[in-house]
Amino acid sequence: MSTQQPEIVSQNINATPLEVTIAHSPDSDDAFMFYGLATSKVRVPGYKFTHTLCDIETLNRRAREEAFYDVTAISFHAYPYVQGNYTLMGCGGSVGEGYGPMIVSNRKLTLDDLRHIRVAVPGTLTTAYLALKIFNPEINTVTVPFDRIIPEILAGSYEAGLIIHEGQLTYSSSGLYRVIDLGVWWRETTGLVLPLGGNAIRRSMGAQKHAILSKALRDSIRYAMDHRDEALEYALQFARDLDPTLAGRFVSMYVNERTLDYGADGRQAIRKLLDTGHERGIIPIAPAVDFVD
Repeated sequence: MSTQQPEIVSQNINATPLEVTIAHSPDSDDAFMFYGLATSKVRVPGYKFTHTLCDIETLNRRAREEAFYDVTAISFHAYPYVQGNYTLMGCGGSVGEGYGPMIVSNRKLTLDDLRHIRVAVPGTLTTAYLALKIFNPEINTVTVPFDRIIPEILAGSYEAGLIIHEGQLTYSSSGLYRVIDLGVWWRETTGLVLPLGGNAIRRSMGAQKHAILSKALRDSIRYAMDHRDEALEYALQFARDLDPTLAGRFVSMYVNERTLDYGADGRQAIRKLLDTGHERGIIPIAPAVDFVD
């Protein structure tokens, strides 16, 4: 692959740079994805990027309530609620290829046991929550910040929790048991990957800026993949105590060729997930999924 630094030429090189606000999660995979833009390895003349790092449930709610950022990471579950103000970018997504959010517990539990306990979840707009409710709408849940779910299970506050992000690789080292991997269940049920989150861009920015910013994000992802070692070193500061080997494994799970482009089956999976959530009454708004490429 070429190691030449990507550059996008703007028609407004001599004008005051247009500030573009970008928000994403403080996670190693998102940090890896945005490495090129965050460190100015990828430059877009005429544009200035301001990055905000925030947990995904907060970003979901800000996008729903305020259309706060120009480009924002969102859970796919949140998309129908924001689709009037945002459209999905064709790159930058995280997809579970037969793996994904999972329920873990402090003792061995059966699937039937889940109906009789409260399960800690990382937010009701997360895709993990949507997948859980599609799997079994009768499971009783309580919202807990995603990075507190494993500690709260260990403390005995909850018997089980729905974990996302790096916890998918570290739960067993904490002595917890996996009850179900919803990515495995979704693939066995539908034959599709489980789309978890993507990047959305404000519709009001218009087609020209959509194209420029989509290319900028794709170039940033490609730059990180082409310069993996340096991008991983940068991403390690967001890896929440993962060692370099586990951090590299986690990044590979969620930043790969599908992050550059979902593919036809990936887009089908997004529509299938949201349509199923709507048909089952979990999502009250009919999804109208469209993409900027």
